[in-house]
Amino acid sequence: MDAYQNTYSDINGMTIDEYSFVHHASAGLSQNQMQTFMLVYNSRRKNPTDILLATLLGFLGLAGVQRFMTGQIILGLLYFFTGGFFLLGTIVDLFTYKSIANDYNRHLAYECYHIARAAN
Repeated sequence: MDAYQNTYSDINGMTIDEYSFVHHASAGLSQNQMQTFMLVYNSRRKNPTDILLATLLGFLGLAGVQRFMTGQIILGLLYFFTGGFFLLGTIVDLFTYKSIANDYNRHLAYECYHIARAAN
């Protein structure tokens, strides 16, 4: 258990909810697989603060950057060409930036689990 806690503590800005989810998502991995999991997860995860900053760019005319960052290309293009749905979508994302990051990170955790299982 201590090896897992030391691995998780390497990620800056991880909330308790995210820690709990990642711990659950990586259950059953060997130590080598766990290292692969955390290496991939740490390199690809999105920090909620980064999503917030990208959302704020929408007020400067670059709407949708947060959606591009999370792999939602179609929605990002819609935001970009409509000015963040006329700023309404940008305002909503301003309040929901944490859930945008958490949803992306949860999907990523399962993807990393499969990568770790296949790699080792």
